[in-house]
Amino acid sequence: KGLVVFMDLQGKKILFLGGAFQHCKAVETAKQMGLTVYVTDYLNIEDAPAKQMADHWWMHNIYDIDDIVEACKREQIDGVLQICLDPCQKPYQQVCQRLGKPCYGTEEQFRILTDKTAFKRFCMEHNVDVIPEYTEEEFRCDGADGSVAYPVLVKPSDSRSSLGQSVCHTRQEVLKAIEVAKAESGTGRILIEKYMGGHDDFTMAYFVVNGVPYMFRMTDRMLGSAETGMDRVAVASIGPSKHTQMYMNNVHGRVVEMIRALGIQNGPMFLQGFVDGDTVRFYDPGFRFPGAEFERAYAAVHNLNLIEPLIEYAVTGTISSRYLEAEYPHDLAGKHLLIMLPPLRPGKIHKILGVQEMREHPNVLSAFLNHKEGDVILPTQSIKQLAAEIDIVCDDVSALKQTAQWIYQVFRVEDEHGENMLSCPEEELMDWIDSMLGDDR
Repeated sequence: KGLVVFMDLQGKKILFLGGAFQHCKAVETAKQMGLTVYVTDYLNIEDAPAKQMADHWWMHNIYDIDDIVEACKREQIDGVLQICLDPCQKPYQQVCQRLGKPCYGTEEQFRILTDKTAFKRFCMEHNVDVIPEYTEEEFRCDGADGSVAYPVLVKPSDSRSSLGQSVCHTRQEVLKAIEVAKAESGTGRILIEKYMGGHDDFTMAYFVVNGVPYMFRMTDRMLGSAETGMDRVAVASIGPSKHTQMYMNNVHGRVVEMIRALGIQNGPMFLQGFVDGDTVRFYDPGFRFPGAEFERAYAAVHNLNLIEPLIEYAVTGTISSRYLEAEYPHDLAGKHLLIMLPPLRPGKIHKILGVQEMREHPNVLSAFLNHKEGDVILPTQSIKQLAAEIDIVCDDVSALKQTAQWIYQVFRVEDEHGENMLSCPEEELMDWIDSMLGDDR
């Protein structure tokens, strides 16, 4: 299909920033479209699946803008792109600007959508709900506890992967957490918010084409347990969201107006938030795809690969009319998607079992490992403790649950003593699936 639709792109050269597995689908798509693919970051090729698939790869760190620009000029790169990793967002815009290549966002748009504080301010200016917050000064004063509703969440304003985040129940805990958060922040700025534990965690994503925002994803996220400290990390995601109707009725219109106010013309963006009654209180944005393999599921269900128009835009500065005329249904045509992100307890990985069996299962769309045998898992309480991403698409809930239960039987990550390091119990996931899919949508 790519050779027919994208004849004008044959032989063009594209550079992707980031070699992690999340960019494999972008490399696959670009090669299907007939482009020559380059990938760069600091990872060695054995740790960078996207580099292994590329035609050419570089060892330039994504923050080494000068080196990347010079290499692009030398190789006569036609377009540059990132699709789903936080650290790549600003370097992508900077490299494109230096090279004079098409970029789907401006410096100001990336600033707002990569800084949690700037994002919250923009939301409030445009009547989009956010999580209530406190100032650092409120906790520096003696006797401040009387005005605070604990627990609160302290986090960096600009970090990723849940690093530097702490749930606090007292003023002294907050003061310690402030220093932890500042150490993880590139700017030294932090946020202190009402802790929203117990509220459903919600993600939605839009694809903007010629200034029109199209909803294409709404999913609910299961967070890890407080006992393991993973309660700020998603360990599963399911779609479509059970809150779809509420969102479309009460929130969608305001978010669309905010996107238009940002001036976004083309490209993906997502928002994460907590469902609070008849609204969603947002806490995190991204000017990119959300990061999981949802786009594979979307393409499998709707035969519409949303990475294609991004690649086309990166190289030509335009998007084909077929995407202007397309529908972007977020209901997955009545099918159900489960993304399993099984967490690991700390330890050293000795053996990983069942990966090939999972990949061959007819309901498993993809299965990517985050770690390999020999890796040491530290208690970072972040996405670094996730074993893999396993993506399941089924026609009904029963098949979805049966496939997830089968995965618990075949997939094991064993330590040196033969003990399974996976830490999310099967019963816990099944109960959550029931709670998400048990209501009428």
